[in-house]
Amino acid sequence: MNNIRKLGIWMDHSNAYLMELANDTIVQRVVSELANHETEFNFYKGEKLIHKKEQHLQLSYYKKISDIIKKYQNVVLFGPTDAKNELLNQIKTDHLFEDIKIEVKNSDKMTEDQMQTFVRDYFK
Repeated sequence: MNNIRKLGIWMDHSNAYLMELANDTIVQRVVSELANHETEFNFYKGEKLIHKKEQHLQLSYYKKISDIIKKYQNVVLFGPTDAKNELLNQIKTDHLFEDIKIEVKNSDKMTEDQMQTFVRDYFK
């Protein structure tokens, strides 16, 4: 029996669909950058402050995903934007990820069914 924990992550800069593959069954959940984001724009805040807040939100989003990745041995990151590469660059210097096989694949926008099919096919 194969006990390697496998995770597929379709992501862009605001949403990540995490799909754990176990016994040909996929358990999916979503992590969103905007979960705690202020939607009201305040014109009195300076552009620099707004940019810093956006950067902080992006780092927090990547941190949530990387904390989940630590629980797996084999991970594929895929999606239409550079978010997957940015996440990989952020975590590859951390020694806690040394024993995790992480691969990046380019893909287009996908439906949830297409994402799950991609993950199943990748781990076959």
